[in-house]
Amino acid sequence: MPASASSFAAALNAARDAAGAQDYPKGALYVVATPIGNLADISLRALHVLELADRIACEDTRHTQALLRAYCIDRAGDRLLALHQHNESEAAARVIGWLGAGERVAYASDAGTPAVSDPGARLVAAVREAGHRVVPLPGASSITTLLSAAGSTREGGFVFAGFLPVKAGEREAAVAQLAAEPRAVVLLEAPHRIEALARSLAALGDRVMTVGRELTKQFEEIATLPCSALGGWLAADAQRSRGEFALVLHGVAEAAHQDDGERVLRLLLPELPVKTAVKLAAEITGAPRNALYEAALRLKNESAGD
Repeated sequence: MPASASSFAAALNAARDAAGAQDYPKGALYVVATPIGNLADISLRALHVLELADRIACEDTRHTQALLRAYCIDRAGDRLLALHQHNESEAAARVIGWLGAGERVAYASDAGTPAVSDPGARLVAAVREAGHRVVPLPGASSITTLLSAAGSTREGGFVFAGFLPVKAGEREAAVAQLAAEPRAVVLLEAPHRIEALARSLAALGDRVMTVGRELTKQFEEIATLPCSALGGWLAADAQRSRGEFALVLHGVAEAAHQDDGERVLRLLLPELPVKTAVKLAAEITGAPRNALYEAALRLKNESAGD
């Protein structure tokens, strides 16, 4: 057994101890959140249910089988059912049949929480309509992961927009609607479309955004910058166009904080070191410190060029 598998096996034992005594009714669908990148982010209850379930429906059987094997959960291939966006309605009928026979069925998408931007919503609706119980097992989500690092929801909450339309005209129309949204907005994007999204988001100009790439993985990157700068940020490193993306457009109030922050910086920078000026400006205005630091460096460079 590889060393990594051995360490994960200890987690499975801990899951049995921590979650094994809880009630897991038969004839129920268990919606299981799985890691978005870092395998260690799975919950103990999720591990126990994946081992306990009679069947596992999953977006990609190969992906889920790899997760199961990493944690030393032995599951025969005929106990896994592929359930994805192209066959969700048909596969849901099979799941309902198993639930009717009193089996426990778990559903896991490839990464994160099912039925949000991944498949699963039709399955859950069909199971509920058939009169069976749905048990959610919370866990990893790229949405809340990035929001927790963006600091953009202090006022007004947030809106989840997910993936914008693929066609350029429809995507630009969607961005135009987002421009009028005062709350923070969470977007998701695939690597092969991130540059096109950056071109569309450039229309939002100086509105502040936080971009997260490869969240929870070894090469995770999180940056806060104006929407107009996203294309340049991607172009600065060829690796940045790879991996899955989550993005947060900060609320309009946050953008106003940023404008206030830059005005305060212009007053403080001639008198104080950059780090001190940024710290004070962030405390005074509430603007994100990372964005203020970038603004301070820009202002310093502009001053040096004069």
